Amino acid sequence: MKKTLSFIIILLISNIIYSQCNGRYQAEIFNSINKNTVNYSDVYNDNEHEMDVYSAINDTATNRPVILYLHGGSYTGGDKSLVDCIDFCESMAKRGYVTASINYRLANIISFLTSNETQYETVLKSVADAKAAIRYFRKSYDNGNPYGIDPSTIFIGGYSAGAVTAIHLAYIDLISDLPTSPVNVQAIVNNVGGSNGLEGDAGNLGYASSVSGVISFAGGINDINWIDQNDEPLVSIQGDLDLTVNYNCGPVMNNPLILNLCGAGVMHPKADDVNLLNDKLIFNGTDHSWAAAGNNNPKFVQAVDFTSNFLFPLLPCNNTTNISEEIKEKVLVKIVDMIGQQTKIIKNKPLILIYSDESTEKRIYH
Repeated sequence: MKKTLSFIIILLISNIIYSQCNGRYQAEIFNSINKNTVNYSDVYNDNEHEMDVYSAINDTATNRPVILYLHGGSYTGGDKSLVDCIDFCESMAKRGYVTASINYRLANIISFLTSNETQYETVLKSVADAKAAIRYFRKSYDNGNPYGIDPSTIFIGGYSAGAVTAIHLAYIDLISDLPTSPVNVQAIVNNVGGSNGLEGDAGNLGYASSVSGVISFAGGINDINWIDQNDEPLVSIQGDLDLTVNYNCGPVMNNPLILNLCGAGVMHPKADDVNLLNDKLIFNGTDHSWAAAGNNNPKFVQAVDFTSNFLFPLLPCNNTTNISEEIKEKVLVKIVDMIGQQTKIIKNKPLILIYSDESTEKRIYH
């Protein structure tokens, strides 16, 4: 309840300062989209490391937030050109975002269905690939910013397996959080990432892979305790009869040979418990497949709109401190960490607050 009330307050404030975003990021304000296919890895050069980047034609903004969207397919199939990927990316690009539908490494279906080790390894490889794609955009910003992005505002999401990857990318913080029994997942991370650990083996190292929020269309998490108060905001859309990725907790595809995932019915109460900003849209009497048809299913259109409304208050153009500029001489301009990278409020970590009068303040939020 506390988190829901906080989010409503943020949303009301954001509506007051709607003009700060110049009418962008909620409604579709552009008509035509450009799509550009690129290889996002500087290690691998194959179809599994390609992504389609979408942006609005004649959009001249140079500080656009980014959303990466990952396809479904149970980690054994699927592609960036699936209809839900296209429809999501085009709709959000028409609102002013830069979006990307990304491919990632998949597994052999027989190996995946019969081995928990392969299941963990496949998810961790997909996380490594998605992190490389995030870093690709930040790297591009340092090389002339050809996509016109804001490197501090990158969201990650997807449908089904893609949402599972997005969730684990954001909420697995440390290798030591992972189990060593009955499967030694820590060892699998080291096998996949080597000395790079959770950052993986897909390249573009030297750039951050952090995100500003997570979008889950019918996704779930393997260990609900990986969600904590310092994590990124979460928006979920799921059917309450979903057994492919269980709305509560259960084995994937209702198959006892596959690892458990906990969906929106469990993730959001946990997020509320740890005071993590979150919201959910639940389709009653609906199973897993509602998103597969993209815009042909009204539920998918509703989900995209719901996601857009959730993300809007999180955008830098909605920095609520700007409301007080006319009545206060000194306002907060931005927050950076101890190495100078812009960030949001993180509890129990030293941060530097930079004000409009160029003064600074070191603070730890508890």
